[in-house]
Order: sequence, then C-alpha cells, then structure tokens
Amino acid sequence: MSETPVAEMSFEAAMAELEQVVNQLERGDVALEDSIKLYERGAELKARCEAKLKEAEEKVAAITLDANGEPNGLKPVEGL
Repeated sequence: MSETPVAEMSFEAAMAELEQVVNQLERGDVALEDSIKLYERGAELKARCEAKLKEAEEKVAAITLDANGEPNGLKPVEGL
C-alpha cells in the first residue's frame, strides 16, 4: 500500500493501487485490522477515481464542435 495521500494521486495511480487492495482483500489472508485499513484505503481510492473520471467527463463535455466537426473552443466548466 502506497503512502501517497489519495488526494494527490493521479487516476492511474489510484486505480492501480485500488486493484492491489482488492486483490489483497480477495485473498483473505490479511489480519482483521489490516483488512479494515485496506477497505478504508480502497474506499478513498474508489472515490478519487470516480472524481477524476467525472472531472474528465466534464472537460470533454465542455468541448464544442463547429459545423465541420472541428473543436470550436472550450466552454468554461463550473468549478474548474
């Protein structure tokens, strides 16, 4: 498990660590206290991945296309 704060992780890093957490929990060979910590970290990682995906979706949705299908610019996205 990484020591990097979840809030500072990229989508890719959070997803990779989330996969590791799930694998450890699925194996079932982790002590109860460690399982709880892993589950908490996994919940944080999942939330980070969801937030980064939403952010990316909003950015993509903000791109408008002109009549030729070319990018016409970006509309401001609230909160970004």
